[in-house]
This record gives sequence, structure tokens and C-alpha cells, in this order.
Amino acid sequence: MILVTTDFVPGKEIKKVFGLVRGNTIRARHIGRDISAALKNIVGGEIRDYTKMMAESREQALDRMVEEAESLGANAIINIRFSTSMIMQSASEILAYGTAVIIE
Repeated sequence: MILVTTDFVPGKEIKKVFGLVRGNTIRARHIGRDISAALKNIVGGEIRDYTKMMAESREQALDRMVEEAESLGANAIINIRFSTSMIMQSASEILAYGTAVIIE
């Protein structure tokens, strides 16, 4: 599966467009991580637990988007984008979306 953020794949021709595919995940913060984050906020620096959680969330959203594209018969996803939103006080959604296509 070829994944690109552009609306084309250089050197390839789009033969068929399936349309929008997406994958998402919603993650809640952990109280232990919140305590650690509050302490880190005082001294400054990266909050590695949250960085790791968000990276894992992006990968899961991408994997789910790819699964949907493969189920349609696509071999590429173009124009990939990410979106995030707060669902509630301690939970956020990561959404990956793009256009499923067949390229040659």
C-alpha cells in the first residue's frame, strides 16, 4: 500500500478512485500519566508518555484507514490528512483520512 499526502503519486497514473477512507481511535489519558505530566509542566520538557500515546494513536488510525482501503481493492491512498479533536475532558480522537485509489 502506497501512502502519500500529495494528490498524486509521482510517476504513477490513477486508474480508479474509490473515494474517502478513514480510520480513527479515541484515547483517554491515564491518571498516573496526568500526575507525571503535571510535574513535568512545573520543570518543563517533553511529556514522553503522552508523546508515545499520540504516536501509537496515529499508527492505529493509519492502520484502520489502510484496512478500509484494502477492503475496497485499493493499492494506494492519496491526499492523507490527520485531524484531532477533544471528545471529553480527558479523551481525544485521532482521525486519519484520505482517498483510496488504484494506481499503475
